[in-house]
Amino acid sequence: MKKNSKDQTRRKAAQAKIGKMQVTVGIDLGDEWSQCCFLNKEGEIIAECRVRTTREAMQGRFGKLQPAVIAMEVGAHSRWLSLELQRMGHDVIVANARELRAISGSDRKSDRVDAEKLARYARVDRKILRGIQHRSEEAQVDLLAIRGRAALVKMRTQIVNGMRGMVKSYGYRLPKCAAEEFAQQAKGLIPAQLKEPLEPLRQALEQVQKQIDIYEQRIKKLATEKYVETNQLRQPWGVGEITSLCYVLTIEDKTRFEKSRDVGCYLGLRPRRSQSSGYDPELRITKAGDCSLRSLLVECAQRVISKKAPDSALKRFGLRLAARGKKNAKKRAIVAVARKLAILLHKLWVTGEVYEPFPGDRQAA
Repeated sequence: MKKNSKDQTRRKAAQAKIGKMQVTVGIDLGDEWSQCCFLNKEGEIIAECRVRTTREAMQGRFGKLQPAVIAMEVGAHSRWLSLELQRMGHDVIVANARELRAISGSDRKSDRVDAEKLARYARVDRKILRGIQHRSEEAQVDLLAIRGRAALVKMRTQIVNGMRGMVKSYGYRLPKCAAEEFAQQAKGLIPAQLKEPLEPLRQALEQVQKQIDIYEQRIKKLATEKYVETNQLRQPWGVGEITSLCYVLTIEDKTRFEKSRDVGCYLGLRPRRSQSSGYDPELRITKAGDCSLRSLLVECAQRVISKKAPDSALKRFGLRLAARGKKNAKKRAIVAVARKLAILLHKLWVTGEVYEPFPGDRQAA
């Protein structure tokens, strides 16, 4: 008991001392515990501690601290914690994990070392961390409709593939049809000896489809009533309510980019680069940013260059790239069209212009 009381007294004295200084803090976030490192103006470590990764514990540790610069790495807890710390008056930097190779690739990696490195980077030059901007809580909540639907669509695909495989193993085949209609189509086509064991799976598929329909109604309502700017983004053929809503909610602030071309880089649709001296190889895309939006844009790009798509400058661009090479040419063309589509949607959103399939060439249109 005496030892615990002494430790508590020591902690309180250290916290009071820190409260009077201008400090820089590095937080290595963990799921249950987070490691903190406090640096003074001279870069000396004045305190280190572990804090529970909860709102109450963080409020107790940083609520009374004078405004400080606090750096943390982006992760599952970084969004809510950064908002809480900003409400307390602190200057918060959420570091881009891709820029912290000195932390993730270190041969002496530990929570204490990581927290100290974050604090030192923030103290020396915050640009090193290339801080990211979290979306607002309202946008995050609305985005859950798209994320929830995606999870159910994945579940539906697994059930459909599972039923097809089980029926095939008995020498039968279920006919091709849209995933939305599979539960009803399969009802009268499953062989008699397999109906009883597969009926619970088919009923589960029906319930999953009903929940997907509910999500799609919610997405439609959000796109047409709450986020009316999505109407502007749905002008190009192949872009629907889900993609346009995900685009608006992910980017949120259309003025955050100086140029529309920066959106392609933000969504990870630009090639990586590893140039050294005269060596500059052609690499794959970075796949940075939101993977859900990137996947949706790739799906839209596949529709744009499909046979049933109407003629447009974007389609011709994709088909020219697809005709250049052999095996991977079409894949590269789809990614290139997705990048151009991301730029085009931002341009339409910012300017409010009417979409022209052949810009600057009305005769061809």
